[in-house]
Amino acid sequence: MQCVTTKGAGAGPGLRERKKQATRAALGEAAVRLAAEHGAENVTVEAISNAAGVSARTFFNYFDSHDDAFVMLDTQIGERIRCAVRDAPAELSPLDAVREAMAGELADVEERHEVWSLRAKVLQKSPHLLARGLGLHMAEERDLARTIAYRLTPGGGGSESDRRVGPDTGTDTGPCDDSDIALYPRLLAAVAGTAVRVSVEHWYSQSPPVAFPDIFRDVFTQLSAGLPRPTPQTDDRPSGGRSTES
Repeated sequence: MQCVTTKGAGAGPGLRERKKQATRAALGEAAVRLAAEHGAENVTVEAISNAAGVSARTFFNYFDSHDDAFVMLDTQIGERIRCAVRDAPAELSPLDAVREAMAGELADVEERHEVWSLRAKVLQKSPHLLARGLGLHMAEERDLARTIAYRLTPGGGGSESDRRVGPDTGTDTGPCDDSDIALYPRLLAAVAGTAVRVSVEHWYSQSPPVAFPDIFRDVFTQLSAGLPRPTPQTDDRPSGGRSTES
């Protein structure tokens, strides 16, 4: 799939694609809300579909299985992030390219707070769903690492193994296992994913609340600075990037 558009860059998705995204989101949210109330094992595809106002047949246009609806609220987030990283301006560092791509997908995180919290509780109560979600997360991380590797390849050329990384989505175009991904892309993809998780968890814990974008930017500013020891502060508010070694 080609990266034709990305969030916040040029024209957005067309009407048909927006409708598909809305339907997928409605199914995922319905699944999570029903599971939070009744337990995932007691929620059927028919119940999810009815709650979202679509047919059970439509459900399987968006999810391959019953369990996927609970662990994937948006199956295209990773794809959009990879497209944004691949298409980011050349002058951006790899970390900045990943940060901007992720920031675009987290712009409405405050609106999704309730559903994300419910989803976390559902997964915690269902070990098999938690394991499935972890597996999907690891797969997304590997795909992002491949996209970062491609971005680091001068002119899209590089070594033979580099050329196995697809130029459009960062996924394989030939037989390629994880050993073909260099250390730096692996590390950056893993650190960025952890940074998002820490940002969200820290945002949840703040009282009174702090704007999520402020926390997110502060996390990546500290990463860019090499995680120096922070200057003591009177509270745990975002530092605005003014972290210095003591």
